[in-house]
Amino acid sequence: MKSGLEDVIAAETKLSDVDGAAGRLIIRGVSLDDLVATSRFEDVAALLLDGLFDEHIEAASIGTRLGAARVALFAHVEAADAAVLALPPVDVVRALLARVGDGEDFATAIRLMAAPAVFLPAILRLQNGDVPIKPDGSLSQSADILRMLTGRVPTAEQTAGLDAYLVTISDHGLNASTFASRVIASTHAGLTSSVLAAISALKGPLHGGAPGPVLDMLDSVGTPENARAWLSQALDHGERLMGFGHRIYRVRDPRADALKTALKPIFASGQADAGRIALAEAIEAAALALLRERKPDRPLDVNVEYYTALLLDALGFPRNSFTGVFAIGRTVGWIAHAREQTLDGRLIRPQSRYIGPLPKAA
Repeated sequence: MKSGLEDVIAAETKLSDVDGAAGRLIIRGVSLDDLVATSRFEDVAALLLDGLFDEHIEAASIGTRLGAARVALFAHVEAADAAVLALPPVDVVRALLARVGDGEDFATAIRLMAAPAVFLPAILRLQNGDVPIKPDGSLSQSADILRMLTGRVPTAEQTAGLDAYLVTISDHGLNASTFASRVIASTHAGLTSSVLAAISALKGPLHGGAPGPVLDMLDSVGTPENARAWLSQALDHGERLMGFGHRIYRVRDPRADALKTALKPIFASGQADAGRIALAEAIEAAALALLRERKPDRPLDVNVEYYTALLLDALGFPRNSFTGVFAIGRTVGWIAHAREQTLDGRLIRPQSRYIGPLPKAA
């Protein structure tokens, strides 16, 4: 028995390979560095999904179909009443996603990929007292998300930054939410059910809930000069440094560097406060030095959450929405794993070992 299924292989996949020892992520045969450098969200969606449905899938056709689906799905925003809007953004996204009919075909997959991209910006505007903005089906997924969020057509740097994020987090092995998606898919419940299970797992603080607190840490540190003293005091009190350490990676998370690279054009062009990234880099350097001193036997390095927080903040997303943005990018991975499980896998039904009391002998 392995608590947490540590090191247990529960599926074979052609979708992604996470090499924690080498700090490498491969998505369907392409290294993350190459993928982020050359791909938009539509490209990685085609890469992950082609071969898992009855039709050949190309990035151009995905873009057209996603645009049409975003426009059609906007009608569901009207179902977000006051009671639902009182919930955290990711919970509202989940509630609206439940309105998307279950199915196993590519049309269902398109609707599920488009849905959170429409719902999250609309929810954030409604919760802020603003009117939701209708989708523009002619734009790319990333450009339209940012336009629906801010009311302005984004710059090329902003669109590229969000594309880099959505590509980077599109798939990542058999993490908790992806495993949840595969468990539901193994029952043949349908893709919507798989995505709902996955987003329910994602919202847990041990999985997708840490990027926001990274910004809280930056706010508390305040200035680069204060970094080492603040971090040292936090470690003295047994607090976790947000954005450092990962369950799988024993070296630097490759996704962190991909997102840091995506940030640079936004800050360099004056579209975000350059002092913010300078503060983040100072905290990163101080944290890594302290962690090596305090915990020399534990491999703790920067993870994806650290620069996720900086990037999404620079793009205008409020910190309470970060888990919802993650869901926009990861939904394609959940769908791909669900289809792979449905096509090639069996009903997932592990055994448990009973350790409770036994009936008394007569």
